[in-house]
Amino acid sequence: MANQSGQSERKLGTVALRWHGHSLELLDQRLLPTEEHWITAEGATAVAQCIRDMVVRGAPAIGISAAYGVALAARHAGGGDWKAEILQAIRVLAESRPTAVNLFWALQRMERVFHECHSLEEATKRLAAEAEHIHEEDVDANLAMADHALELINPESAISVLTHCNTGALATGGYGTALGVIRRLHERGRLKEVFADETRPWLQGSRLTAWELSRDGIPVTLNADGAAAAILARGEVSWIVVGADRITANGDVANKIGTYNLAVLARHHKVGFMVVAPSSTIDMSLSSGKDIPIEERNGNEVREIRGIPLAPDGVKVFNPVFDVTPASLIDAIVTEKGVVKNPNITGMQALFG
Repeated sequence: MANQSGQSERKLGTVALRWHGHSLELLDQRLLPTEEHWITAEGATAVAQCIRDMVVRGAPAIGISAAYGVALAARHAGGGDWKAEILQAIRVLAESRPTAVNLFWALQRMERVFHECHSLEEATKRLAAEAEHIHEEDVDANLAMADHALELINPESAISVLTHCNTGALATGGYGTALGVIRRLHERGRLKEVFADETRPWLQGSRLTAWELSRDGIPVTLNADGAAAAILARGEVSWIVVGADRITANGDVANKIGTYNLAVLARHHKVGFMVVAPSSTIDMSLSSGKDIPIEERNGNEVREIRGIPLAPDGVKVFNPVFDVTPASLIDAIVTEKGVVKNPNITGMQALFG
């Protein structure tokens, strides 16, 4: 990948993907924190499988990976009906995950460039360059969001925050959305402590967020999801800061299952609730959260962990990956383009059109 702009004075976190021009390396996040293993994907089908199997996860990182998948499709196209091969690769990538709109945003952007190409050689060069631009722009957006959020929070002294799932370097191009805000608070000496929900059933909070923050020297306390209310009741947390996988025209937000719970708790305890996501997460074509397709995964993800049973064999399981937080429970949506306070359709249209 080309040298990322806008990051010279700020330390990025551990990257989750590495682009080599002829292949894409993905850090297998299913194995963290006990094992750091990289998987090499040399084609679009392999990238799609990694997205589907959650080798790579987090809406921005999924979009970046898919863009690189299209670039790989061009590189490995047979040369005969190369246009059909690349379009088929885009379709395969689009089917990998249904909820994160960044995936479709990145693929639509890659497809626009593809349609401007008149030869396979041109497509190979331009699609690789566009994927690199998407990656670079994501890091720049993360840094801008952190700046906007700090202007909004404007803490006079160090504060404690609570976060859910993983929204850091592992979920993005290398800095973080919600966790990027937390990084910036730490950089400015304004972070006392981060409480990280463990985030069942994939445990992204304990396996990824706690690992990432500990690795970067940021003070973190891991807690069970059900302990969030008790933590807020103590009055130590000033803000809950989370990411998003899709945000609709009225400001409703789809994010990791359990986010809605936190928004309700935040309102009761008078704690600020902030959603931090790039503008590629905004889907103005959907009027409200009721229109968002919510992915449901295999019940074994709840029944067991790495083959160890946690529940009766065959018990019925409800396993949605995401829930929808109503805009009425959100104090601010922060993007690289700016902040929408107390989001509603008017505020969203003013910023995003």
